[in-house]
Amino acid sequence: MSTDVTGVFVQLKLSLLRNGLRQSAGRRAAYVASAVLVLLFAALQLLGLITLRGNAHADSVVVILVAVLTLGWAVMPLFFPGGDETLDPTRLVMLPLRPRPLVRALLAASLVGIGPLFTLCLFTGSVIALAHGGAAYVVGVIAVVLALLVCVALARAVAVANIRLLTSRKGRDLAVLSGLVIAIGAQVVNFGAQRLGSSGLAQLDPAGDVLRWVPPASAIGAVKSVSDGAYGIALLQLALSAGALLGVIVVWSRHLTRLMTSPDGSTLQAATESAVRERTPTGLARLLPAGRTGTVMERTLRYVWRDPKTKAAWVTSLAIGLIVPLFNALQGTGSIYFACFAAGMLGIQMYNQFGQDTSAFWMVAMTISSPRDAYVELRGRALALLLITLPYAALVTVLTTALLGAWHKLPEVLGLSLALLGAMLATGAWSSARFPYSIPQEGYKNVAPGQSGLAWISIFGGMIAAALLCAPVIALTIWLNVSEGGDAWTWLLLPGGAAYGAAVTLLGLRLAAPSTAARLPEILMAVSKG
Repeated sequence: MSTDVTGVFVQLKLSLLRNGLRQSAGRRAAYVASAVLVLLFAALQLLGLITLRGNAHADSVVVILVAVLTLGWAVMPLFFPGGDETLDPTRLVMLPLRPRPLVRALLAASLVGIGPLFTLCLFTGSVIALAHGGAAYVVGVIAVVLALLVCVALARAVAVANIRLLTSRKGRDLAVLSGLVIAIGAQVVNFGAQRLGSSGLAQLDPAGDVLRWVPPASAIGAVKSVSDGAYGIALLQLALSAGALLGVIVVWSRHLTRLMTSPDGSTLQAATESAVRERTPTGLARLLPAGRTGTVMERTLRYVWRDPKTKAAWVTSLAIGLIVPLFNALQGTGSIYFACFAAGMLGIQMYNQFGQDTSAFWMVAMTISSPRDAYVELRGRALALLLITLPYAALVTVLTTALLGAWHKLPEVLGLSLALLGAMLATGAWSSARFPYSIPQEGYKNVAPGQSGLAWISIFGGMIAAALLCAPVIALTIWLNVSEGGDAWTWLLLPGGAAYGAAVTLLGLRLAAPSTAARLPEILMAVSKG
């Protein structure tokens, strides 16, 4: 019976792949192109691993590669839950399936696809890089099978344990943030590659000594042990991977059984007495100002925390604003002025403020009857942004200064950051009124069709205008640094930059308020297209 179930699930996986390719020519072309690129990359990695054969540090490189690949298998289901439709076992709840046959069938189905083939190529290359002798190749075959099964079973266990999360709003948040994770990972890999290029592979040995005992890298490490004649150590390393596979399958089976037998949330009572109690301010809301300003600030902060697109934009800005100055400082190629990049990235969040409201902007528009109301609305949104941007920009500036050891430059760089932030808040408020555009709630596009021009004008035009507004502070900074004895007065740029940024922000809000109040219908129409 289990064999039949396994065959059915494998055929089901193949049918899902085949039917998905039949949906459209574009999807078919994208799948073929991605498959060719992945296989080409896998072939290059395979050749690279084979060239490591005989290298004194090949075992360290290989076990680290296997560990990183295993980590990727563990976290990818959280960010790409839609990549495999069979990852959601709740679709099988109504079928009379027992846990053990179901686990075997799902495990077999998981071995079908580009991902397992890519992993198999890398594990095979790892074995070739380490194996010397017939016994090592025999152990290598076992090690490849064990490592591949651990990766696949781990991905399944993580997906089943978090299936409620993946099918909820938070799961969609994770999917939106997947691009950010890839971008950060690429920066980390680039930084690591540069360090390896300058220092050599020997610095990987300490990490390799630890990871060769961590499953499933321990299975690949057993190939090296057999090649060296340490058969006892190899047996222990294989046993660790086998034990890890058994443990992951047991955990997966338990979560699967609980998921398949637990009652559906839709059959439970939706509300309790505690759920309908009168809402009282809690946490940060109690610290916000009273009146409309506090309400607008709380609403804006809730968008940042709850709305997937807004959260993705903020997290991306926070991460890139930190990565660019710090990574350049760590590589020895950075400048202390790169710290201003954090303020610039966060200041972009002030642009298109009404786009995140989408069609719900009509409720905001109903509360605006005068330029004064529009000013308070814009001021509340700017203050909410400052709650995050001010401490974060200061933190990035201090960290960059510490890494470069340029503490005497801290006041002027922080002053420049505050002036730039103020200029971007001012231009962001004005462009939000003049060039609003809609942000689609579904998919990965951040601009509704036909509004790309508005987005370009709003963001890049505003950034150029903000740079021009900062020209007096930039000119003063240059003059103090090139003039004789000017270094003694650069500390004045901190209070001067802060005061200038505050003044420019207030001026920008004042100028944007009448335009906002006069263009409410146009703004509502523009932000409702998504």
